[in-house]
Amino acid sequence: MNFAFSEEQEQLREFVRQFLENYSPETTVRELMETEDGYDPETWSMMAEQLGLQSLIIPEEHGGQGFGYVELTVVMEEMGRALLCAPFFSTVVLAANTLIHSGDEAAAADMLPGIASGETIGTLAFTEESGLWGEDGIQMSAARDGDSWSLTGTKMYVLDGHVANLILVAARTDAGVSLFRVDADASGLTRTALATMDTTRKQARLDFDNVSGTLIGTDGGGWAVLERVLDLAAVALAAEQVGGAQICLDTAVQYAKDRVQFGRPIGSFQAIKHKCADMLLEVESAKSAAYYAAWCAAELNDELPSVASLAKAYCSEAYFHTTAENIQIHGGIGFTWEHSAHLYFKRAKSSELLFGDATYHRELLAQRIGI
Repeated sequence: MNFAFSEEQEQLREFVRQFLENYSPETTVRELMETEDGYDPETWSMMAEQLGLQSLIIPEEHGGQGFGYVELTVVMEEMGRALLCAPFFSTVVLAANTLIHSGDEAAAADMLPGIASGETIGTLAFTEESGLWGEDGIQMSAARDGDSWSLTGTKMYVLDGHVANLILVAARTDAGVSLFRVDADASGLTRTALATMDTTRKQARLDFDNVSGTLIGTDGGGWAVLERVLDLAAVALAAEQVGGAQICLDTAVQYAKDRVQFGRPIGSFQAIKHKCADMLLEVESAKSAAYYAAWCAAELNDELPSVASLAKAYCSEAYFHTTAENIQIHGGIGFTWEHSAHLYFKRAKSSELLFGDATYHRELLAQRIGI
């Protein structure tokens, strides 16, 4: 078992980092986070056409490159580092993964090529106003309406739900939780952008009033698919958190070297040394958790459910603590709007809560390993 990245994977990292440095610098992030859509269509197209990022994990028979989850982890880490404003997570990690693991070959063949080419922006709508991330939180109803289905209810905190043109919805039928495809322009669907603390990742409220949907997979088999997809999403998010934590560590250490106080760099003071040392320990430990989870996701082995929760819990706390300490080390300037520290702090907090916080995942881990 080799946990080192291959030469090709490191080359992918360099390509993605260079692309993001050119097309997602802090100035661009600040511009896009103030817009309603929250992304640049031109950059989105270049991601698909020049780097093939949207097609990375999509099977070759559906227009993708057929790479594994380790490659996706590399990409997510770099995107977290750059705070990329784009619907990549919602489209690739959530929507594409749902289609790949749905077992519905017809649906996959129909929708995955559009995602791979960058033409389709997708998302997964499963969370409701209760804010619960588990199966019990899905209460929206779906009733058979001839050859199609009719969906009624509300979905909350839907990533990029206001700009997606493909919406995969989890709802309850008489057989249990099922998955449905809904078109963005479907009659009876109302999409409302939500005000969020982290404006670099947009969320929306979706209201369904007898909206027509198409069943994906089997009736009542939706939660088994969702459970796998949410584990994979937790792994991808952990990798993104690692990327953000690493850049905060690098920024803090560099500032501690450059900032002089009382005639000495502040990094020479014991309190600052201890903060930097603690941050380094947390970031390296988070990397170990995220990389092992990525390997489990690539293999789809039996460890994935428990390791996904472990990685999400640890990386969430490590990222949030690192962003907080980065602000402390920067002192007064770290609290200002002009400094980037608050952007990572807000992303860290929203990512900590996304798909369940550390407490939720520790409880889930305990259940999964039988404690």
